[in-house]
Amino acid sequence: MASSSPDPGPIIETQGLTKIYPLGDLQVEALRGVDLQLWPGELVVMLGPSGSGKSTLLNLLGGLDRPSAGSVQVLGQSLGALSERALTLFRRERVGFVFQFYNLIPSLTARENVALVTDIARNPMPPEEALDRVGLGARQHHFPSQLSGGEQQRVAIARALAKRPALLLCDEPTGALDSATGVRVLEVLGRVNRELGATTVLITHNAAIAAMADRVVRMADGRIQSVATNAEPQAPGGLIW
Repeated sequence: MASSSPDPGPIIETQGLTKIYPLGDLQVEALRGVDLQLWPGELVVMLGPSGSGKSTLLNLLGGLDRPSAGSVQVLGQSLGALSERALTLFRRERVGFVFQFYNLIPSLTARENVALVTDIARNPMPPEEALDRVGLGARQHHFPSQLSGGEQQRVAIARALAKRPALLLCDEPTGALDSATGVRVLEVLGRVNRELGATTVLITHNAAIAAMADRVVRMADGRIQSVATNAEPQAPGGLIW
């Protein structure tokens, strides 16, 4: 009898993750001992109000910041043990970021904005393929000013996925969009998650988006309040907010 494949284990594991920011004479605890595991290929929505610690947690998972205490292990690497150069390479090669505001360079076309990543990534997909995957192959020679907000966000997603990341981190990707445009962006993110297998973390204050997730992590006051599994994740097209 053939042996079963070994359990690959979590792609991310945090233990006692804490982040404290000095504010004058005060110490502000943005995260207070977060323990979390994320698994290969899953789509996780993190919910919580402003100030709950969602963005701080995302920044630590992506190596954009360092914790005050606790540990972050990503793909078997302890991010706290990496030098600044190694951390830069980790972000460049393994993590795709999508933010609320698109951060496109106005003087570059959609294709050229994506090529900024593919020129430095280790095993990138061609910019044209990345734009095709988000439904913008026909708009690759347009400048950001010639694109709608939703199209600009999809260019930002194409830029993130072009490096073939193991981890895709999205911070309020629909926050600046109307609901119809937001749904289309979520459809693109869901498709990227399925087709490329990138573990996808999407943080939002919009509870309706939670229905599309494999798991939902709720945060408040720098702590995880609950983790729930969706037995049947909903297609983004059926979301209403």
